[in-house]
Amino acid sequence: MVYITRIERFNAAHKLWVDDWTEEKNRAIFGKCSNKNWHGHNYSLHVTVKGRPDPVTGFIMDVKQLSDIIKQEVIDHLDHSNLNLDVEFIPPGMQPTTENLVILIWQRLVKALEQYPCQLHAIKLWETETIYAEYYGE
Repeated sequence: MVYITRIERFNAAHKLWVDDWTEEKNRAIFGKCSNKNWHGHNYSLHVTVKGRPDPVTGFIMDVKQLSDIIKQEVIDHLDHSNLNLDVEFIPPGMQPTTENLVILIWQRLVKALEQYPCQLHAIKLWETETIYAEYYGE
């Protein structure tokens, strides 16, 4: 089995906040991420697919096609958006954490890749230089 990863980037704003909590509790749990005026990140999305190389092309999947799918299914929706307000595939009330985003991104990409001979293996989303989440569809 061979694994290949495509990296795409997007910028987005969000706020972590629970309406039923006081401002003090939100600040205690979410820290600066509870800023009333939002805050932003420069995300780095790593999408890994796995499969056997085609005997003619040597590709598991044409990475340009993979890039196009990632952009259409994910980046075009998330880039320069407010994750709390603008993204139709983030359910109302769901915290737009990196942990939740990797699951939602997986759900979109796994469907879009069904017609290709590879399989989605992993989603890794870097929120900052020191924080990322990984998801393997489990």
